[in-house]
Amino acid sequence: MSEVYTGPIEKINNYRWRLPRSYDKGMRVDGIIYASEKMIDTIRKDATPLQVIGVAHLPGIIKASLAMPDIHWGYGFPIGGVAAVSIDEGVVSPGGVGYDINCGVRTLRTDLIVDEVRPKLSAIIDSLFSSIPCGLGKGGRLKVSNADLKQVMLKGSKWAVEHNYGTQDDIIHTEADGCIEGADPDVVSDRAKERGRPQLGTLGSGNHFLEIQVVTDIYDEKVANVFGLFKNQILIMIHTGSRGFGHQICDDNLRVMERIQDKYGLRLPDKQLASAPIKSPEGSAYISGMACAANFAWCNRQIITHWLRDVFIKILSISPNKFGGEVVYDIAHNIAKFEEHIVDSKKVKVLIHRKGATRAFGPGHPDVSDDYRDAGQPVIVPGDMGTASYILVGTQKAMDETFGSTCHGAGRLLSRHAAIRKAQGRAIDRELEKKGILVRAFGRGTLAEEMPEAYKDVDEVVEVVNGAGISKKVAKMHPIAVMKG
Repeated sequence: MSEVYTGPIEKINNYRWRLPRSYDKGMRVDGIIYASEKMIDTIRKDATPLQVIGVAHLPGIIKASLAMPDIHWGYGFPIGGVAAVSIDEGVVSPGGVGYDINCGVRTLRTDLIVDEVRPKLSAIIDSLFSSIPCGLGKGGRLKVSNADLKQVMLKGSKWAVEHNYGTQDDIIHTEADGCIEGADPDVVSDRAKERGRPQLGTLGSGNHFLEIQVVTDIYDEKVANVFGLFKNQILIMIHTGSRGFGHQICDDNLRVMERIQDKYGLRLPDKQLASAPIKSPEGSAYISGMACAANFAWCNRQIITHWLRDVFIKILSISPNKFGGEVVYDIAHNIAKFEEHIVDSKKVKVLIHRKGATRAFGPGHPDVSDDYRDAGQPVIVPGDMGTASYILVGTQKAMDETFGSTCHGAGRLLSRHAAIRKAQGRAIDRELEKKGILVRAFGRGTLAEEMPEAYKDVDEVVEVVNGAGISKKVAKMHPIAVMKG
């Protein structure tokens, strides 16, 4: 990786920057980065424009290689990258989804205010930590058979609800109703199944978390009312994905695709962009396996949702009605999906790669649930431990400019190794507790890797997408308790 990108970056406006197609003869489209003037200097220095340019080489890419303000270096694609490709001429690239397939985030709203929860907060987070398995490679409470796992791959969240882990309303407020079509368990390796079976219903490690938050600011009262949000309200956020199951599916398919680049005459600037034509046997197999992992992840978050509801109700000695605990929304951050979009004034079906990016469909879109359709789709933007999180709403401008996409979080500023070095001699958990944030973590290493300074300023990231109009601020939340793997 080059230390600094020295090529051209042209300012379009205060929030958009162009990497011109003329810079590299292999580019099929421009690169477009959403960022502030201050952020663009950092983006230059970590060389991520080179990855935006690399993605612009993909066969069949449409309109632009897009990057959100939380952009940082990833595998092949930058994290924060978005690319739409033609179904007939385009390719699918596992690097455009990543290893943690459908790493995503879910937010639940409660009917509780912060003063009702604080007296029992320590007991709640302790009980969550003991009830929901977390940590690297950790197995779960569920004993899932091969037949069960197959149904999870095919049904996603629906499998969980059918087994009494939640309600139909949870599915309505989950992207794609918690299940994308095209999953084929037969293309998934035995090794992936072995890794996935014990990890259903687990949080995992790294940047995955469960967080209890309080709503501190409301920016749009009308939309907040639609989403059921109000000041001082307790929300709960779950951030996890497909665990070792998705990781293995990605790894299996990357090995295949690295071997077939010459077969399809693909000449891409980075081997990490290894791809296959969408309609090829290899491309189809990856898309079907990825769908299995995406559905596993939605089911995973659904099961965790059910368990955390039980904890709150038990510790607070309240009824389910008093608790509330409805899903505001659940969205994927790492996924490739077939969607219809307007391109050159025509509605066309394309394959959208979103890697560290969030769907942000605007008002009136048929894929937004009936109760939210007039407002637009909720967009959940998590911070990390000591920082704020946001709920935004999708816009028509996102549909016009970014294929209905926006940022997914703060975005890393320091590598994990750099964060660990910076945290030496510090007790991150005690630092956070001094700020009124209780922390339960499986290990100190995770806290060091994920300390707030390791990430960009989430407020600045959100101001960019809000200013650019590709999503609009609705509410801001701050953590009061955090559970990490």
